[in-house]
This record gives sequence, C-alpha cells and structure tokens, in this order.
Amino acid sequence: MKYTDEIQKRKTFAVIAHPDAGKTTLTEKFLLFGGAIQTAGAVKSNKIKKGATSDFMEIERQRGISVATSVMSFEYKDTLINLLDTPGHKDFAEDTYRTLTAVDSVILVVDAVNGVEEQTRKLMEVCRMRDTPVIVYINKMDRDGKFPFDLLEEIEKELNISLHPLTWPINMGKDFKGVYNLYERSLKLFTPGQKATDDNSIPIADINDPLLDQKVGERDAAQLREDVELLDGVYGELDVDIYRKGKTAPVFFGSAVNNFGVGEMLDTFIRIAPSPLPRKNDKGDSIEPTEPKFSGFIFKIHANLDPRHRDRIAFLRVCSGRFERNKNYHHVRLDKDIKFSNPYSFLARSKEVIDDAFPGDVVGLFDTGNFKIGDTLTEGADFMYTGIPSFSPEIFKEVVNKDPMKTKQLEKGLSQLTDEGVAQLFTQHSGNRKIIGCVGDLQFEVIQYRLLQEYGAKVDFVPLSFYKACWITGDKKKIEEFIRFKQANIMEDKDGHLVYLAQSEWYLNTEIQNNPDIQFHFKSEF
Repeated sequence: MKYTDEIQKRKTFAVIAHPDAGKTTLTEKFLLFGGAIQTAGAVKSNKIKKGATSDFMEIERQRGISVATSVMSFEYKDTLINLLDTPGHKDFAEDTYRTLTAVDSVILVVDAVNGVEEQTRKLMEVCRMRDTPVIVYINKMDRDGKFPFDLLEEIEKELNISLHPLTWPINMGKDFKGVYNLYERSLKLFTPGQKATDDNSIPIADINDPLLDQKVGERDAAQLREDVELLDGVYGELDVDIYRKGKTAPVFFGSAVNNFGVGEMLDTFIRIAPSPLPRKNDKGDSIEPTEPKFSGFIFKIHANLDPRHRDRIAFLRVCSGRFERNKNYHHVRLDKDIKFSNPYSFLARSKEVIDDAFPGDVVGLFDTGNFKIGDTLTEGADFMYTGIPSFSPEIFKEVVNKDPMKTKQLEKGLSQLTDEGVAQLFTQHSGNRKIIGCVGDLQFEVIQYRLLQEYGAKVDFVPLSFYKACWITGDKKKIEEFIRFKQANIMEDKDGHLVYLAQSEWYLNTEIQNNPDIQFHFKSEF
C-alpha cells in the first residue's frame, strides 16, 4: 500500500465528556463494532463489576472512573482508528488537555439528563484553542431528560458552537422509540433491554410513507414529520469543510449502554472526520503528514502500566514519515539518537509489538527515563513540536516524607509521576521544599496511592494557600531583584524554569502592576 494511502486510511480521535456522561461505555461500543473486544465491561453505581476494558489502573477499577488516558487501535470498514479514551473527572483535566494535542478530531459525549456541565465547557475551550473538529453524541436518550430542541439550544449557547443534527430521536425516557437518520433517511427502532442490530433499521425514503405510522404510531410519526421539516429548513445539508474547521458539530442521539445510535455515528465519523493533519513546530513551520522523514512527539508517559514489570511507557504520536522498529531516531531535547526494539500498539491493557507506524498512529515506547511530555523525535531534523503546555494548577500541597529511609524512592517516584504529567512539581528556588500543584484533590489521592504501591514511599500532603503558579520571564536584573524580595514564593519547575506562587488574586495583580519588566505566564509554553 502506498504511503499516502496509509495516511488517508487513518483517523485519530479522542472521546471527551463530563464524568458519568457515558464516555467509557461509548468507547467500548466502538471497540465492539471494530471487533476488538467481544464483551463490554460494565460500570454501574461507580463500582466496576467487570473492569471496563479501557481502565487499567487499580485505583480506577476501585473507583469506577477513568483517571488516565487509554489508547486503543482497531480497524472498522477498512479504516484504522486510533481512539484515545480520556479521563472525564475534572481533577484529571490536564491529562485530557494534553491528549487533545495528539488527536485530529473529538467526539464529545453529552448526558441528555444533565445537559452541558462544567467539565464539558472546559473541554470545549481546549478544542476551540486548536479549532479541533467535534462530533456531539447525546447519550442516555432512554432516560427522561431535557427535550432535544432545548438540548441543542443549550449546547450551542453554552459551548459557543453551531450544531447540525444528523439523527433525531423519537421521544425519550420510557417512551423512547428510536432515532431517524436525517442523512440516510432511515429509521432505527429501539427495544428496551435489547442491543441495536441492522434488523432494527428500516429505510424510509419518504418521511410521509405510511410505514412510519405503522412502526412508531400516528402521533409520534406526525411529530417526527414536523420536527424533520423544521430541521431540514434550519440546517439543510452538512458542510463537511465547516465541520473540519471546527465551526460546526454534527449531532447524534442514542443510548451507549444499549449500543443504540453508535453505529450511525461511527459510519459518519469514518466518512467525514479528518485524516492526520499538519502540526506546528518551534521554527514556525507546519510539518505535513506526507513529509517523508519521520517525526513525532510524546504526549503522555505512564509508569508501571504492568505492576509486575515496573515498566514505563511513553506514548508517541507519529506526525510525519514512517516510524520503524530498530531504527535510530534523534531525541531533539537530549540531542542524542535512540532506537526502539519493542515499539507497541495498544488495546488498553494489552499491547503488541509492531514493525512500523504511520502519521496518526500512537506508538508505545519503552522508556528508561529519557522522555518528558512534549519531547520530539525526528529522523535527524532539529525542531520541537509545540502546543503541549502545562497549565497553572489550582491546588497546592507540600510533600511531607513520612519515612526518611525511603527518601531516594520518594525522589524517584515524584520525578517519574510528574514526568507523566499526573501533577506539577515545584522545588524551592533556594532550598529543598517540594510542592505539588494539581487541578483537583483526587490527583493527590492517586499520587499518594501510587507512591506507596509502586515506590514504597509514604507521604502526607500539607495544604498551602496559594492562588496561582505563574512562570516568570523578562529583564534579568529585575527578576533577580524580584527573587530577593519574594524568596518564599519563588520555585523552579521540573525543567528549571522560575515560577512565582501568588498568595491571592490581589497579590498577583499588584505584582504584575509593580513589575512591568517581568512577564507573568499562566501556562508553561510562552
């Protein structure tokens, strides 16, 4: 197969959502369609009875939530799909933000009962930063929720994106009868407790066909005709180019737990979603996927993926060229060449060794501590991919070592976990005090648990009342002077960059006003 055909064959996307919207359930239905798994895991009442396929960490299985991005590859209708299932919980938002740098499009899951929630807004902001194309799946139509037109209005208003429904529900909750496919002009009937199959799909070329009345009843058929006429008048045909520019989002309705409305969305996705896209680098250039020389970047690191083998895997997004096993590649930050004898592709916890990979693919690289998030590998060229920042944390806690005999293990654990991007580590500029910055409290629980389980290091966290972490740059003398006066608040991040921890919004604004020669940055990429 030609190199360009390999690129066109691939689609790389993430599933994003507020917690409990049904994201992991939807992910597993995709894998069922692709034949990658035979039975789905069940996540019920926040207790996993049969561990969800894409949740591999012990703490995830205990709590019934996803706290780390999982990577899965599968084939569906001659398309190779690289699917990244992200954490929904807001405390792990940073992992999700970084994952969005490695995909070409997203599917956003919205709960029909709760509508747009806080995390949904934040995720859409990150998508808008990059004009990422979005498809919306409105889930849980088999439960009583908000009316479809109200949901569309709420999503458009709250997320600041125009929508384009491609399927339309017939009722909801206990009266839910199915969805009408506006694109294919076909009806799919819903039977509670049964999985959707092709047998449930009925072609209705003409919406006025009496067969519709026969299948859903006269009242519901009349309402559907009225809705479809209105939708056709308002939305018309979907402009695929506008979707690919991130300006409009196709919408599908269904029930992921019943595998309903998922197949239609997946079929549309492989037809309209973009193939691998160009990526910007620090030289101001865009690297096209068709560029023959290999390049890619690390967007995630996970230590101890398999507790029995203490392994550490760096996830590489291939951006251009062909990645080959046992070939030397240039690690730009370290300025050295590395080769990989066992690169992996993933299906959640299971992984298999691959010989090559193409743009859009996500490859797992066994790492002995060479990689940090954002590192770039090339076939010799000297550039770094951009757009993978760390954001200012919201909660700060000081690390207290409970077992001085395990200091070495603690240092290693903190270093590796923060390399993974689980949290940010700040060390006092002129001392040893270590402070962890996170987006949410649950991250501290995960760090404490993993330090003990994986490194044998026991820690406590003491809450600190800082408002924000700001990276500082500017006039060298002014910065030295600022450090002298603000010594207790000056830290260094993992890369040795200076960081100012502000006690409050007022303090921060005062310092910004009083120090015009110093720039205060709210993310690490400036």
